[in-house]
Amino acid sequence: MVGGRGRASGRVHAQAVLNTTKEELREFVNTIATAGADVHTDSSSSYQSLEGFQHEAVNHSSGEYGRGWVSTNGIESFRALLNRGLYGICHPMSVRHLHRYLEEFCGRSNLRNMDTAEQLQQVALGCREGV
Repeated sequence: MVGGRGRASGRVHAQAVLNTTKEELREFVNTIATAGADVHTDSSSSYQSLEGFQHEAVNHSSGEYGRGWVSTNGIESFRALLNRGLYGICHPMSVRHLHRYLEEFCGRSNLRNMDTAEQLQQVALGCREGV
């Protein structure tokens, strides 16, 4: 899985990927972030030379988890909730349906700050779009 969370919007985007190659991860970043945006990642070599963005990385292996505004804590929090949900709700989990699990948990996360009426409205709109 690869994911991102907008700092200003709080919106989460996640995608199932087979490999975390440079090409795969760069395509994902290009899809969810606007050109020139601040992009914070871990220190994976797949993110090196990320062009078109203001890129900063934190090095977890050296004990660095944040440096000023630079952190990956938002998406890591989502990942922890996703893992707990998959373990507690979706077992046995099917890799074949991983994209569906990701859509559900992204949707839950993206609706969390709305009141109940707004959440129901968004769910109804989503159902209508799926028809």
